[in-house]
Amino acid sequence: MVWQPEIDELNLRKKFSEQMGGPEGVAVQHKRGKLTIRERLDLLADGGSFQEIGQLAGAATYEGDDLVDVRPSNMVIGLCALNGRKVVLNGGDFTVRGGAADASVGNKGGHAQNMALSWRLPYVRLLDSTGGSVKTFEQIGRTYIPTNPVTPGIEKLLCTAPVVSAALGSVAGLPAVDACLAHFNVMVKGISQVFPGGPPVVKAALGLDISKEDLGDERTQVYGSGVIDNLASSEEEAFDMIKRFLSYLPDNVWQMPPREQTGDDRDRREEALLSAIPRNKRSIYDPRAILDAVLDRDSFFEITPHYGCSRILGLARMDGYPVGIMINNPKHQGGSMDVAAGTKVIRFLQLCDTFHLPMVYFADEPGFMVSPEQQRQGIVRAGAKMLCATLRTRMPWITIIIRQLYGVAGQCHDRPSGMFKRVAWPSGHWGSMHVSGGVSAAYRRVIAESDDPETTQKEIEAKLGALSSPFRTAEAFNIEEIMDPRDTRPMVCEFIDMAQAVLQTQLGPGPTPYMP
Repeated sequence: MVWQPEIDELNLRKKFSEQMGGPEGVAVQHKRGKLTIRERLDLLADGGSFQEIGQLAGAATYEGDDLVDVRPSNMVIGLCALNGRKVVLNGGDFTVRGGAADASVGNKGGHAQNMALSWRLPYVRLLDSTGGSVKTFEQIGRTYIPTNPVTPGIEKLLCTAPVVSAALGSVAGLPAVDACLAHFNVMVKGISQVFPGGPPVVKAALGLDISKEDLGDERTQVYGSGVIDNLASSEEEAFDMIKRFLSYLPDNVWQMPPREQTGDDRDRREEALLSAIPRNKRSIYDPRAILDAVLDRDSFFEITPHYGCSRILGLARMDGYPVGIMINNPKHQGGSMDVAAGTKVIRFLQLCDTFHLPMVYFADEPGFMVSPEQQRQGIVRAGAKMLCATLRTRMPWITIIIRQLYGVAGQCHDRPSGMFKRVAWPSGHWGSMHVSGGVSAAYRRVIAESDDPETTQKEIEAKLGALSSPFRTAEAFNIEEIMDPRDTRPMVCEFIDMAQAVLQTQLGPGPTPYMP
């Protein structure tokens, strides 16, 4: 037992770290309705899988040579398993100095991030921390240039391994930006706020009194700005979302996405699809019912559901293979593309292209939103970005035109090269612009000079409408195939199966860097 005294000291130091900010700090955390970092680890990680790194880091207090106490670092890092898959985890401890980013000991966050990059593992951040603190100036006796050793390298990690962030409290400054330096993020209703500077900073800068909830809760960050993808009702639900999101992705870009047997017949044909799209072009339908009929049962995981709502997107499985899914939502702005939806789609295309997920797009695109408000927001430039983002992708892509494709927005459904397939349902119709608006523009003089302008316009619209049959387009081989909607699932499953060989040739970092 030569080294037993040191082992005893080791265990004592670990005990100090597990006490976090002490009983008072833990009580405050619970009073705010939040779990402590160690309770979160118990809830998130597979049982007994967490291997902590840097547990002994902290500020020690001695009486002579005797160790009296250690205030632990306010950042906990390590390796753990989520549903059997290893990830690198970084968790802020708000019970120690409010989790202040510049109050950590050493560069633990940078170590965790570099470990995820070097070991090619997913990186999960549990954010419950503020940015810098002026108390640090007093402690070090000076101010400092605002650089952070954690930040460099994240641009490489985002291009090589999945990164996920969960905002689990008041997250400000650098941690707020960390929430966005991720492929997926989530916050919890009632306990989470995200902002670059909290209410005291806003008061000092603008003289404005505002609560942290009004400044940065889900109303602004999930519904208003789309800064945060998903909203959870509890921390447990947030952790379930993290695990489900990661289940569709490989550990890194050098691996294929994991296939799971779902038990769903790949040749299943749903009769309801034959009537899914109303014959009346102005009638709406349920886009999620179409997804339910085609995708593997219960496999759809929607991302950013409360923002850019004219496009529904997320991850799913087809015959067990992970895929990216998009469908226009006629229940919101008729499904037309606005700035918010375009921003959301661009980020999603980057995600799928980075991690080798084939794209399945159920297209019903009426065009870019043309309202004055969208004009003020810059819809034209946003549309140009959307078009370029689509053309830059390289993953296998299949588009099923279920209703309409119009204008430049309608062009954002295909690529001129790579593995691409396009089919249409009999309900499909398309063009450079809609007949009604086009007639008013192109035949304005004819209509104005007629004896009965209203009747003349209707006659011209009827004449042009007769030309919009998808079969006429097929005659010119301008659409590759018109299909029975009931055959959609078997056809897509076959395409996704064939796509695996192409994806194998694309392993490794993509040619276009991922931008959050």
